[in-house]
Amino acid sequence: MEATASARYLRGSAQKARLVVDMIRGKDVNQALAILRFTKKRAASHILKCMQSAMANANEAAEKANVSIDPDELWVRTAFVDRGPTKNRRRVRPAPQGRAYREQRHFCHVTISLSNDARPAAKGAKPAETVESKPAKLAESKGRKRGGAAAAPRAKRAVKKKEEPEAAAEKPATKKASKKKAPRKEAGEE
Repeated sequence: MEATASARYLRGSAQKARLVVDMIRGKDVNQALAILRFTKKRAASHILKCMQSAMANANEAAEKANVSIDPDELWVRTAFVDRGPTKNRRRVRPAPQGRAYREQRHFCHVTISLSNDARPAAKGAKPAETVESKPAKLAESKGRKRGGAAAAPRAKRAVKKKEEPEAAAEKPATKKASKKKAPRKEAGEE
């Protein structure tokens, strides 16, 4: 069974509300409620009310269908935030040298859907890791290159250090090969 609740025209930008909604998506209802209660974001209290409304909608839908529903089995199936209007919430802010900056104050719409159906398994889900496999993965991850602009110079330096011992090992081998080729003469030339 699925139940949905939406809270419209909440004060605050959608971008800031999405930070809170991303924390609760896919979690159990009790865990999501705890996260919302102790989050220090302003949007958390409004999203908490929307979550409680979705729980009440689930109970009401279960009663109408004459089905018993356990609130502990509910989980957040979908949660998203849409951008609302900024009409009639434009303000003017003082700026340097007698200027004024226009400021738009945003609204947002939050929609939360709860379900008590079985959760779908993740596509790349692996069985539980054993303690022995963790050190192997750590060693494997140390050899990997990191992404991002800050990690790029480090990756280049690491590659150079690895190549130097290999190059040093190959250089004597190539010199010996070249010495052997030079004094070598065929039997018919003498």
